[in-house]
Amino acid sequence: MRTAHVVRSTKESSVDVKLNLDGTGVIDIETGVPFFDHMLSQLGKHAGFDLTVRTKGDVDVDSHHTVEDTSLAFGQALREALGDKAGIRRFGDAMVPLDEVLVQAAVDLSGRPYLVHRQPEIVELIGTFDTTLGRHIWESIVAEARIALHVRVLEGRNAHHVFEAQFKAVARALREACALDTKVSGIPSTKGVL
Repeated sequence: MRTAHVVRSTKESSVDVKLNLDGTGVIDIETGVPFFDHMLSQLGKHAGFDLTVRTKGDVDVDSHHTVEDTSLAFGQALREALGDKAGIRRFGDAMVPLDEVLVQAAVDLSGRPYLVHRQPEIVELIGTFDTTLGRHIWESIVAEARIALHVRVLEGRNAHHVFEAQFKAVARALREACALDTKVSGIPSTKGVL
């Protein structure tokens, strides 16, 4: 089983993430930021990962530190669970519709962090959730996971749908990229390392 357990503690938050890449989509998320819980649930469920997240952060200030630190810990867990990446497909992509929204996501588990993120202007709040954190979530995951990720919202106007479709698309792309491939022996790179 390709698993990881990451604990991240700062003066601003305490994060505990358990990840199983070979799970069945069992999720248990509590960050103190309900909309973010909903998005992480989409990520775990649609990637087919077992994902448990417990975060206690300074949400009395705002949700920034909680969301950032949880995203960093998830990225680290993804990197650790992948290990040396032997036998994986490496690349994954998905096109996901959600009502009026259409999102394209592509990922390379390359060992090199890079993010391209495009989305239309949306309202600044979904309930009490600060939507300006959207890009920062992906930046944080990419930085710690050391992956290349492209996310493009091709159509959409409802902020909740715009966010949710991104998480579902990234989940499906990760599901494909993390999958073991019987045609791959060793590291899927001519360099011999990812």
